[in-house]
Order: sequence, then C-alpha cells, then structure tokens
Amino acid sequence: MDTRISENTEQTASFTPVLAVDDLFCERDERVLFQNLSLSVAEGQVLQIKGANGSGKTTLLRILCGLNDNYQGIIRWRGELLAECFDEFRDGLLYLGHRVGVSKVLTPRENLMWSGYLRREISLGAIDAALENLGLQGFEDSQCFTLSAGQHQRVSLARLLVSEARLWVLDEPFTTLDVEGVALLEKLIRQHSSQGGSVLVTTHHALAIEGLTELELGASDYSAATMS
Repeated sequence: MDTRISENTEQTASFTPVLAVDDLFCERDERVLFQNLSLSVAEGQVLQIKGANGSGKTTLLRILCGLNDNYQGIIRWRGELLAECFDEFRDGLLYLGHRVGVSKVLTPRENLMWSGYLRREISLGAIDAALENLGLQGFEDSQCFTLSAGQHQRVSLARLLVSEARLWVLDEPFTTLDVEGVALLEKLIRQHSSQGGSVLVTTHHALAIEGLTELELGASDYSAATMS
C-alpha cells in the first residue's frame, strides 16, 4: 500500500518523538493494509492520516493505541518499547473512536463523570465548563437519547477538555458536527498543539491548521514513509 506524507519540517524537526513506529505491517482478510510503514509524532505536532475507505486508517489508529495486536513492527512511546511502558502510555493518551461512545441513558454530565473517573477524579465544575465550551450549556442533565447526533459528538469531544492526556488520537471526529462545531474542534486541536500536545486524526475534512502533517494511505505499491 502506498503512503504519501507532507509536512512542515521546521515545526517537527526540533521535537522529540512522543510516538514512533518502525516497519509496521498489517494484513486483514488476506489483504495487506500497509507494510514497511514508519512514522513519528512529535510534541506539538498534528498528523492527519488520510486515505480511501478501507485503506486501514481506523486499523492503524487502533494499533497505535494498543487496541489491535494483529501487526508486526515496533512501536515506541517516548523512546521506550510500548510493551515496557504501557501504563505510562495509557495514561498519556486519549482515544476517541469513530463511534462516539456516549451512553444514551446517561446525561452529558454523567457521561463525563463516568469516563473521567476511570482515570482520575474530576470536579463537577470542570465537567460543566467542558460541556459549556462544547456548546452544551443547558443540556447537562438531559438524557442523551433526547439529544441530536451532533450533540452526542460534542459530549464525546468534551472529554478532551477534562483529560490530561498529551496525545489525542481522534478517528473521524468531525462526523455529524455542524459548521460551528467543526470550527470549535479545529480551535481545540490548535490550542492543544500550541501547548505542546500531539494529535493523530483521521478525517476527510480539510483541516485549517498551520503546520499540519499529512500521511496518506493509498492503493498502489507501498513505500516507507518517514518523518524528517
């Protein structure tokens, strides 16, 4: 599979890799999704993974998050093999899949309380501030089955604001968002990057983010993709 990469080398060259991948290979249903894939993500970097449907974008993200072990290759977290620092890696990463992961019987506030307490205690004030920032003020105590698909997505994205994770991994996070929601999420990504956070994102949306790095999974013969 072919991968093409473009980047702002001035922005990325001076940063130490947070996540690094060497010689990654993955096959699904007797079809090679990618091979010889090498990449790295630095502090402050936003990497957009692009490709046609079925090219392996979601599979790649799940591998990089430790949720899929059907691969060959080496993955390092801050220079250490992933298997040797998995707890630290898990604490430093927040993954939002293309399914929003919102319980419809819970309220937005309860959803954030439940997901946040899995890692650390989060104050009610911080939760309400996150929901307000995502445009959900007044819906904090509404059961999520009464909310729209776009509001479900906003509840999920509010987790970004109550998390201390330095690496965000986002799979199609712009799905169902309106124009205002798209602009808001782009702003959150830019702010996270400007504060030294890193972002891996799959989307067909054209991101308006300065210094964006793009990695494209294609359909022809694969050649190694690396960051300089």
